[in-house]
Amino acid sequence: MIAVGLMSGTSLDGVDAALVKILPRARGYAVELLGFETRPFEEELLAALRAALPPNDGSVAVVAALHHALGRAYAQAARAMAAGRSLGFVASHGQTVWHDGPRHVTLQLGDAFAIREAVGATVCYDFRSADCAAGGHGAPLVPYVDGLFFASEDEDRVTVNLGGIANITLLRRGASPQQAVAFDTGPANMLLDAFVRERTRDERRYDRDGALAAAGQVDGELLAAMLADDYFAQAPPKSTGREHFGAHFLARYGERLGRLRIEDGAATLTELTAASLADAILTTGLAGARVIVSGGGVRNRTLLRRLAARLAPARVETSDAMGIPADAKEAIAFAVLGYETLRGRTGNVPAATGAAHPAVLGAIAPYRLGELLAELELECRG
Repeated sequence: MIAVGLMSGTSLDGVDAALVKILPRARGYAVELLGFETRPFEEELLAALRAALPPNDGSVAVVAALHHALGRAYAQAARAMAAGRSLGFVASHGQTVWHDGPRHVTLQLGDAFAIREAVGATVCYDFRSADCAAGGHGAPLVPYVDGLFFASEDEDRVTVNLGGIANITLLRRGASPQQAVAFDTGPANMLLDAFVRERTRDERRYDRDGALAAAGQVDGELLAAMLADDYFAQAPPKSTGREHFGAHFLARYGERLGRLRIEDGAATLTELTAASLADAILTTGLAGARVIVSGGGVRNRTLLRRLAARLAPARVETSDAMGIPADAKEAIAFAVLGYETLRGRTGNVPAATGAAHPAVLGAIAPYRLGELLAELELECRG
């Protein structure tokens, strides 16, 4: 079956759209990536998102307008990726605008019916609410797919995703996907991107290739102060987002960052991500595991180099080495979760989210649903 997975994360890079051929195979899936692109948000929509996201205040009217505008953006991305091809379904993560895992509250925007109207296919969406209703954080959800793609009978593995927020999935050798352990470790690109935008007055939106950080020196005292944040000491299950590590977190250290050269500030914030990630991995008992990295942050060479140095002699590589393009992994993952939704199969990992039980994830905007389910049944039998 041909499907499109859609993902936009806390980094606000735009809409990741993955066109995949997906078929059930034994306990998992055979997935072939047919196409992938990231479509940047239009400037007006991006500005509206930034204005509405924490720590800023929003309104019901603003949320409704964003839901509509994001739905159109996802619809355009899905239609462009399909390029006239008939789709079995679309799976859309949506844009998280509020997340409070401990209180089981999360909200993703992006009108699924706008996507359905644009591509003429069933749309699976709202993947996090079912886990929250079962007492979980609603995040992270990709660990189930990490287990399907990357678990090994022969070695321990840790998958790392570097988006706006960083998260890890712990895959002990021989474990099933439902035995994965996962949690958000803290900021990945979010703070560094915001710092670079602020210091360059939006002339740069991120530290391309980690070049600024590579030319700077880490402020050890400032790094230690930031690592003393209470989130890092919390035990999993845990999740976080812009509500904790947004502009207000940077503002807390604004005076000290302001005294640094831009290169030194970038180096310090890059080291914050590397240190918090490495510390989280090293305290799990999987210090020697193979580390597989994906997400937009893999393009930051300095970050990858610093992470590898802190985890040495463990092997650190991108998911491309395992046949899953690093930029596309999360969009592919939600296509897989959408297939599980349509099969009525559970897709969360309670050990990762804190839910009381496994849950079937996602809502469905149906389009010729009977035909789709009949096709799925034939695929699963085959």
